[in-house]
Amino acid sequence: MTTLPLEFRDGHLFVNLRGALWLIDTGAPGSFGRTCGLTIAGESFQLAENCGFLDADTLSEFVGVSCAGLLGADILGRFDHIWDCAAGTLAVSTDELMHRGRGIPLEEFMGIPILKVRIGDGEHRMFFDTGAQFSYFQSGSLESFTRVGCVTDFHPGLGRFQTELFEVPASIGGVTYSIRCGRLPDMLAMALLLAGTDGILGNAVIQDRTVGYFPRRNVLIL
Repeated sequence: MTTLPLEFRDGHLFVNLRGALWLIDTGAPGSFGRTCGLTIAGESFQLAENCGFLDADTLSEFVGVSCAGLLGADILGRFDHIWDCAAGTLAVSTDELMHRGRGIPLEEFMGIPILKVRIGDGEHRMFFDTGAQFSYFQSGSLESFTRVGCVTDFHPGLGRFQTELFEVPASIGGVTYSIRCGRLPDMLAMALLLAGTDGILGNAVIQDRTVGYFPRRNVLIL
């Protein structure tokens, strides 16, 4: 097991690798960065310089934090992870790690994890995306919740966009969280429909707690 510095900064989750910050993004299929190679916990990886128009400079501008690149599902899926945002540590290993808590089954689409979230009277399949500082719920019932403002967010394939946010009680594994949900632009909403999902669960559920993320076993421990 390797323990690395973990930072939750400006609503995003970063791991510090040799003095450089890397965005941890379970919602991105592929990784990229300023360097062509990267070693984590003894495992070596080759990296692309960009993902479409998104490179490390553009990513840094979007998230508001200078970072060396993004770790997506292709790299994250090789390890067991325990994120402890309160302590500022990430435990990562190619061996199986253990963490006590509520086990949430995961599915996946193109390597991106999907879990079930209960909102109101319905259960919804949502992507679990640590690269998203806000959650998104593509339902007409969203406007029935309390509006809490309007924000500007970004998506690698679309760039910046604005959305209203609503405070939404959501139950995951029997535990209720209050999550801030917006609505995605139509182009991104179509991608959700193709995957049979109703939204995106952002990283709010991992802030200030210890979480086990075990993609090889398809389980999230909250």
